[in-house]
Amino acid sequence: MKRTIRTTALAAGALIASLGLPAGPVHADAPAPRVDLRVLVVSDGGPATDAIAAELETAGTPYTEVDLRDAGRPVIDAGFLADAVDGRPRARYQAVVLPNDNPFPAGSAEMTALADYERTYAIPQVDAYTYARPEVGLQPAVGTGYAGGVDGVRAEVTQAGLTGPFGYLDGAVPFEDNSPTVDESYAYLSTPAPGADFVPYVQAAIPGRATKGSLVGEYRHDGRRELVVTFVYNRHQQQFRLLARGIVEWMTGGVHLGADRNYFAVHVDDVFAADDRWDTELNCTPGDVDCPPGEGTPDPIRMVPADVDHATAWQDSRDFTLDLAYNGSGSVDHREDNGGADPLTDKLIADRSRFRWINHTYTHAFLGCRQDTDVVPWKCATGPDGSTQWMSRNEIVDEIATNRVWGENAGLPLENDELVTGEHSGLKVAPQQPEDNPNLGPALTDTGIAWLASDNSRDPVQRQVGSATTVSRYPMNVFYNAGRAAEQVDEYNWIYTGRAQGGSGICEDNPATSTCLAEPLDPATGYAEHIVPLETRIALGHVLSNDPRPHFIHQSNLAEDRIAYPVLDGVLDSYDGLFADSAPVVNLRMADIGAEMQRRAAWRGAVDAGRVTAYRVGDTVTVRAPDGVAVTATMPVGTRQGDTDFGDAYAGTLSGWTPAPAGTLALTLPPSAAVPSPPAGPTTGTEPVATTAPRTRVPAGVTEPVPYGAER
Repeated sequence: MKRTIRTTALAAGALIASLGLPAGPVHADAPAPRVDLRVLVVSDGGPATDAIAAELETAGTPYTEVDLRDAGRPVIDAGFLADAVDGRPRARYQAVVLPNDNPFPAGSAEMTALADYERTYAIPQVDAYTYARPEVGLQPAVGTGYAGGVDGVRAEVTQAGLTGPFGYLDGAVPFEDNSPTVDESYAYLSTPAPGADFVPYVQAAIPGRATKGSLVGEYRHDGRRELVVTFVYNRHQQQFRLLARGIVEWMTGGVHLGADRNYFAVHVDDVFAADDRWDTELNCTPGDVDCPPGEGTPDPIRMVPADVDHATAWQDSRDFTLDLAYNGSGSVDHREDNGGADPLTDKLIADRSRFRWINHTYTHAFLGCRQDTDVVPWKCATGPDGSTQWMSRNEIVDEIATNRVWGENAGLPLENDELVTGEHSGLKVAPQQPEDNPNLGPALTDTGIAWLASDNSRDPVQRQVGSATTVSRYPMNVFYNAGRAAEQVDEYNWIYTGRAQGGSGICEDNPATSTCLAEPLDPATGYAEHIVPLETRIALGHVLSNDPRPHFIHQSNLAEDRIAYPVLDGVLDSYDGLFADSAPVVNLRMADIGAEMQRRAAWRGAVDAGRVTAYRVGDTVTVRAPDGVAVTATMPVGTRQGDTDFGDAYAGTLSGWTPAPAGTLALTLPPSAAVPSPPAGPTTGTEPVATTAPRTRVPAGVTEPVPYGAER
């Protein structure tokens, strides 16, 4: 989508004359212009325009990026911005995003062309990050407002914002403050300039004053509309993630290709089985491959019936459904060892309809190469000729099919085309097994598997393996081998402290992907005070990023101290405090997540190949896409597709995946979606005032620990 369109430069006046385009706003007696559903992003390489481009990319909204640092970039002139199609004037972009209100040199013909274009076609402009002063409708921040850090500030959406583009929020917009030693956010807070037509949408208290200053607001002037953003951000920061949807809704008037929803799904692996426990003395897990053979005594962690009651009660209180990935042999073995009794299995089967279920293979066998566990770390066993020894096709089929039959006999409500292999085995795992087991794909085809879980930390890109398409999952850093908070903290300290502090040094050996703790966490408080807030923030960041990929934990985390729940509650409580009821968390099962990711990939491929066109003429939207590619779009409530309503309601708009019959989708917008009238003022303005680019501060990120130990 980041294609730069190169055009032959034409003088603005010559092009307008040659096309018969109006030099001012389109008049009522002229044919309604065609406005293409594509955004122009003019970038200076800064984090703010990068963040908005990333939001468009993820949502599937077409855009063209022009990098001002590129000496070979196209000239932004009238011919670049508009032309005519079949005698009808065409605006080639429905919105313009600039790094600030005027990123061009003084006297720039390009800024003049943009301003004329915006006036002519009522095209809105987003100033991705600029500073407060009269040229953007605000009083100068220095002297009358505030310029400085805003880490930890709790901003708020104004009433105008709640009834406008940010109505999906509850009102609060907290700014992150993840590190006391890192400046993460910088802003200019100011009030509207006298006489300016400026409406604040998001504001915060001005330090030392009784007034509040704008952080995001609309400035209407000279026949143009600008969204003025006066704080710097990057694509990952929570404050931007909260406002990203509204920025896009404002610039497009709620009519655009692509969609944005907030997803959260949690898979619980190893259900019915038991998980090996971390040994705080040996700093390894007896019974698993990280302990030398024969060291330690296994002390497995397994849920009990009371944990099932807690899980169902928790689900009811949160209106949320967990996905349980099960291993049938865990129950069979337990019954054999306990005279046929297994209260846990009895309870889970009795409550089976309360959960979603996924085949996790019968014994949780490692389905890749045959592991040589006589060494730590393990390695792939090899034959006499040095070739890798693999689990066979029949062995893999048996693991899948036997578990499926066990689940069907237990009455579990299964989707037989979903599979999570033990440790995501069979798929490549570095460094020991750099390629998939060649027998995995055929075995998946034999058993009709369509969706196969992969570990996002090592295999994030959706791909085909036999009949299956992968669904990458985020590992939560809540360890599979910890049932108690103190065990989690002990292992966490081992992984994330340096050798001088008694740790493993893993963090020292992997500085690009991990950060050492300054000092070991307190075993009594470290989980609640450090790990839970960090894991909550990371998972919530995924939820707010229009990312459908599920997270996964293990049944051990629902047992004993039930250490998963503080993190899950942290995510959902935080979410509930930020979003209105119109934007609930979307909790999909694995097959639906896989289909969502697959549709997105097909859509992105079609857009990148230039095979999607979409435009608006008056109250009609036309989308043309390749046959078989579903269209993703967001439209106002009341939009119709023929005689039926379009899409599904979410966050105050309608969105969804819609087939395009014969390659064309026609939508009719409601009267409420009329193009905003240009603001009062002269229809041809003077040359825009050249300004100095705002102070650019790149928000620093806080490196997040890699989830070592989360997998099994």
